[in-house]
Amino acid sequence: MTSTEAITESEDSGPSGYAAARLRLLQQEARSGPPRRAALARLTDDWLTGLFTSAATRAGVRGAALVAVGGYGRGELSPRSDLDLLLLHDGTADAAAISALADGIWYPVWDLGLALDHSVRTPGEARKTAGEDLKVQLGLLDARPVAGDLGLVASLRTAILADWRNQAPKRLPALHELCQERAERMGELQFLLEPDLKEARGGLRDATALRAVAASWVADAPREGLTEARRTLLDARDALHLTTGRATDRLALQEQDQVAEALGLMDADALLRQVYEAARTVSYATDVTWREVNRVLRARSVRPRLRAMLSGGRVAAKPAPERAPLADGVVEADGEVVLARAARPDRDPVLTLRAAAAAAEAGLPLSRHLVRHLATTVRPLPVPWPPEAREELVTLLGAGESTVGVWEALEAEGIITRLLPDWERVHCRPQRNPVHTWTVDRHLVETAVRAASLTRRVHRPDLLLVAALLHDIGKGWPGDHSVAGEVIARDMATRIGFDKHDVGVIATLVRHHLLLVDTATRRDLDDPATVRSVAEAVSTASTLELLHALTEADALATGPAAWSTWRASLVTDLVKRVAAVLAGEAPEEPEEAAPSAEHERLAIEALRTGEPALTLHTHPEEPAGDGEVEPVGVELLIALPDRPGVLPAAAGVLALHRLTVRAADLRAVELPNEVGETADLLLLSWRVAAEYGSLPQAARLRADLVRALDGSLDIRARLAEREAAYPRRRGVKAPPPRVTVAAAGSRRATVIEVRSQDAPGLLHRIGNALEGCAVRVRSAHVSTLGANAVDAFYVTGTDGEPLPQIRAAEVAREVEKALG
Repeated sequence: MTSTEAITESEDSGPSGYAAARLRLLQQEARSGPPRRAALARLTDDWLTGLFTSAATRAGVRGAALVAVGGYGRGELSPRSDLDLLLLHDGTADAAAISALADGIWYPVWDLGLALDHSVRTPGEARKTAGEDLKVQLGLLDARPVAGDLGLVASLRTAILADWRNQAPKRLPALHELCQERAERMGELQFLLEPDLKEARGGLRDATALRAVAASWVADAPREGLTEARRTLLDARDALHLTTGRATDRLALQEQDQVAEALGLMDADALLRQVYEAARTVSYATDVTWREVNRVLRARSVRPRLRAMLSGGRVAAKPAPERAPLADGVVEADGEVVLARAARPDRDPVLTLRAAAAAAEAGLPLSRHLVRHLATTVRPLPVPWPPEAREELVTLLGAGESTVGVWEALEAEGIITRLLPDWERVHCRPQRNPVHTWTVDRHLVETAVRAASLTRRVHRPDLLLVAALLHDIGKGWPGDHSVAGEVIARDMATRIGFDKHDVGVIATLVRHHLLLVDTATRRDLDDPATVRSVAEAVSTASTLELLHALTEADALATGPAAWSTWRASLVTDLVKRVAAVLAGEAPEEPEEAAPSAEHERLAIEALRTGEPALTLHTHPEEPAGDGEVEPVGVELLIALPDRPGVLPAAAGVLALHRLTVRAADLRAVELPNEVGETADLLLLSWRVAAEYGSLPQAARLRADLVRALDGSLDIRARLAEREAAYPRRRGVKAPPPRVTVAAAGSRRATVIEVRSQDAPGLLHRIGNALEGCAVRVRSAHVSTLGANAVDAFYVTGTDGEPLPQIRAAEVAREVEKALG
């Protein structure tokens, strides 16, 4: 059925007939993608043609045309797209007649609730406006006649294209600047959890900009995969419009599963991976195209031949670009890395890695033609790789920031997956944890970039760089990614050509790349069992040295929430303790950790009064590892006589005062009282931050803590009231909490580990659950990373001994039940 027949079938060519035909078209599941967009454009053309013809007849206007511009001009109408229309007239009709014609078109569109971007201009006015407004000029490049005087539209199109090509030296740099500003504001589509399909870098706006560059005749974008990438993004936007019923381009988390289903994909991850692939294609084409534009415009700006002709002088031949050697078979020419004339790619399997390493070290881009040529002509490397290939890979990874662009160029032509076949599993794989900035594959490259700045700290920088590249390689496989990654990394390191010992070190680093930060933030470092377990895992001082650097590089490459001065200090402390154990200087079993001077003062006051004593300290900003300052936050110290209910009471009071717990430590100690006997005290150290507003006064916190302990303050009821008054925003449903017993966590206590979505009052609920299980909390270690909380509680029975295995499992189940 044609679009005209669709309207005729409803026996109404007016708004209601168009609306009904439009609805039927959008509901045809078998008709999607480009065919549906084109059909919707034709249907709209037919309807608007009827409106224009009727309105022009009534107004008595000739010499006018209705023109589709922008996306509508390209025939790419999504379900909720704006209608971008220009009413073009030759200026012979009076203003009242033109106004009546415009009203006869605009008002029926508005009556249907369709978004409309409209203008009324003569050809001269259109050209003048385009010359002043770059966005208007870009829209007119896609001008397409809908109805009326076709010659008028053809003449305008010819003039606009001529103006665009003549003004290219001025217009293209302005367009490039516009694209860069938008990228900085909207981010890169290929890495965002909730990307804007249109505005983010690598999205539909950039694809349109590439069309505009091609129309200028200055440069053309790489064609391979670009049409498919554009279609993927448009299809995703169509499905998003139909799913939400709104004109939105932002692929929000809560809509991704529905959009994936509408596109026939398995799940939201499959959707994001497909979108990321498309965005990478557009981004790579964008980089290559703008590099070529800048090169051509630089060459044009000199114009030596034109000056020579105007002055009557002899025209000199254009000099060939200088070629500076970079490595065997690789030279620099015109700001890019290209092959030397004597290079033999078909006989040199290491040439690809040598060219990549040379480009990264020189901070230069690989020529697109070079990469494509290498992809099709270089023979595969033998397995295991020869030493030169391994060394070139290490050189590439150690080049720092310039590694990223070179790696992306190799990925764009499929070279990386040919060198490292297991890379395909992590290619464009999304990471749903909001702490992560990048996709898995880009995170691996970023970790190598960070590790490159730490190579002076280790004796084997090559092992550090390769382990950084492979540490999350297991995320493409089911199960624990560290366990799976160890197996894959062992195979990949063998393929790369490392010997058996080095392969074992890389595999160990991958297996335990989270060990240091997890242990430092979630375990009691004063417990010798904690330190010994790490020492047993790493085995040697050299592996510990590498793991320390890898831990820092991994965290820095994850995102700003993953690393801090506080985390760095904890990891460094753990490394020093483990190094002592590996050197044979194992510490003796401490009886109890000595309190700080400030805690001791508070403890004496708590012993004297029998009530809580507390203080708030705002720490000054401390320098972070990159030389910048980093706010450490506020430390809350509490000392009070040991008694049941302290943990849930203290945590509940903090939640009531809208204090977010970033880290917490709770310790039970014995101190001598005034008569020389020992008294049990609890010492609490909390790192907190106000959700908003200023911090509460210490006196108010103390008063509420006293009330909570004596039962006069019902924390649970107060928190429930607040939660009812301020319901949570709609979003992705968090996975259920998980509570486990850490195996061999400590000889002095049982370690209960809680992983949950962070929320106000979470620590209060955990404390209540532990109290209900009649266990004693010896120490607590709270760690919050983004929206996730990972808390470890060292608990004993009432006899002060670790819990039996069956009892510990029961406690874990009860806590999980209380949180679920």
